[in-house]
Amino acid sequence: MERIMIRTQIYLTKKEKEAIERLSDERGTTQSNIIREAIDEYVAELTVEEKKKKIKAAAGMWKDKKDIPDIRELREGWSKRMKRLGLDDH
Repeated sequence: MERIMIRTQIYLTKKEKEAIERLSDERGTTQSNIIREAIDEYVAELTVEEKKKKIKAAAGMWKDKKDIPDIRELREGWSKRMKRLGLDDH
């Protein structure tokens, strides 16, 4: 997948600049690529954290519902059907 690049400027501390230069030399890639990789990782981690927050927010949302069957009963019914059809592994 080809990326369209947009030029931008950032300000770095001396320590950050030296670290990027060192990584660039070690990896044999450009400083720009090092920065892009870091941004990609940061954004990906944010996405993971957002998903975790959504899952946590949804946790227990059905706990007071009375019209949802117990999962153990559903599994037992599935197991009986699988046995009756000869599809069980046991």
